Amino acid sequence: MQIDKFSKKQAEIIKFAYSDEGVLICDGAVRSGKTIVMSFAFVLWAMANFDKTNFAICGKTVSNAERNILRPFQQIEGMPFKTQYKISNRMLTVRCADRENYFYLFGGKDESSQALIQGLTLAGVLFDEVALMPKSFVDQAIARTLSFKNAKLWFNCNPESPNHWFYKEWLTDEKKQKKHLHFLMRDNPILGDAEIARAESFFAGVFYQRFILGEWVLSEGLVYDFGEPNIVDEIPSNGEYYISIDYGTLNPFSAGLWSVTGAKATRIKEYYYSGRETQHQKTDEEYCDAVEELAKGYKIARVIVDPSAASFITALSKRGFAVIKANNDVLDGIRIVSRMLKNGNIMIHRSCTNCIREFGLYSWDDRSNEDTVIKENDHCLTGDTLVMTENGEKPIAELVGTTGKVWSYNVFTGEAELKLYKDCRMTQKQVPIWELKTASGKTVKGTIDHLILTKNGWLELGRCVFEHIQVIDGKYEKVTSIYAAGYEDVYNMEVEDNHNFAVNGGLIVHNCMDDLRYFVYTVLRYRKDNVKRLSWMP
Repeated sequence: MQIDKFSKKQAEIIKFAYSDEGVLICDGAVRSGKTIVMSFAFVLWAMANFDKTNFAICGKTVSNAERNILRPFQQIEGMPFKTQYKISNRMLTVRCADRENYFYLFGGKDESSQALIQGLTLAGVLFDEVALMPKSFVDQAIARTLSFKNAKLWFNCNPESPNHWFYKEWLTDEKKQKKHLHFLMRDNPILGDAEIARAESFFAGVFYQRFILGEWVLSEGLVYDFGEPNIVDEIPSNGEYYISIDYGTLNPFSAGLWSVTGAKATRIKEYYYSGRETQHQKTDEEYCDAVEELAKGYKIARVIVDPSAASFITALSKRGFAVIKANNDVLDGIRIVSRMLKNGNIMIHRSCTNCIREFGLYSWDDRSNEDTVIKENDHCLTGDTLVMTENGEKPIAELVGTTGKVWSYNVFTGEAELKLYKDCRMTQKQVPIWELKTASGKTVKGTIDHLILTKNGWLELGRCVFEHIQVIDGKYEKVTSIYAAGYEDVYNMEVEDNHNFAVNGGLIVHNCMDDLRYFVYTVLRYRKDNVKRLSWMP
């Protein structure tokens, strides 16, 4: 990689390295050239002023730091430094003339990450994508520099909500002395009009405002910009075929048949059944019959299902379907779906009326300080629900805006596991609540359709009368009562892999996602082998 020239904004980063200023913040659009120049200037400053000294390079994860900072830095041509990276201790050694300094790589993905950086004394820290890191981690890293008189802090990020802690604490606080540089893609001298136009096509809605315009804006209005251009009347004559399924009993069971040809995916048929509307619940076998009917005449490559629907997955597998456990990341999934809708990569056949209706059910919660999605009939829990975290039980309302690990249940192995949670959010305000009690006094309060793990699999709270509830230790608790408990604000979160978490002494509850995002995030983002990334994906 060659750096032939700097833009005015990039030159300001280099000037900071030679100044007496202690804090640099570079925010703005993606691909605006801030990261590579900042990493170069960071090392340049360190080698010019220190010897045998420790520094930190922080990303959301160590892998992110390696990909975004380390590798591009090592590929800069004509660099006056010699580098050696030891993956065993995540340390980059940089040598120049008779000087040698040490750059440790850290990941700040959740609240527990702060422990990783404790104990080090640092002369400077480079934070890559600081808006994706918890405040506790950033504060701990900053504290490691306090003993150095001439320490420098380097921050870069793409904008998030104006209610984000970093925006409030660092960008709008006039008491903090800092140099602030706001970047747009035009500030990157290596980008031409074609490259900028391509980057612009990757984003829509609030993500366009943040990642292209570089604005710290609230998410509001409908989540998806969906309309007539995304609706087709013709069915593709060929393609690779997939079925995506959002498993529900009281809540709707939704399945979509997709035809994938090149860079385009078309939902050509669907099956939809609402047990709430019909007041009749179907069995796994009846739903398998419906899936077989949906698939009739097509060779199905994969069926994508919520991994918590263990009994249903088993039933599908027995009928010869190859099942993929769905991947789940709410905000990333929304970003990708939005981009693909905008660019015409996702089309919906006009006959798929339920899927078309779904797009209008998603909206941003303008009452929330975080990027929170409201969807009609979301399964949720009350704010006082005690979530079993790695640091003890904590009310779910207190976990909003944080990340960390919670106790979760692997329905396939029967083991309790610590899993990362994220996107904890208030989902609805003042909705009808039902309370379930067990023989030992354990309780859980939530919407009537929130899924709870029982001896007979996942059931909605309202259907758990006379059931035995699974507990995280493998035992069961008999339900003694279920009754209406008024109106409260409700919450939910996303939990990696298992998509469930333990609450109120070990009862296991579920988190959910719709079949459209199951399909996009699991299949279209990573085709066939679930590893190979498509060239046209963001």
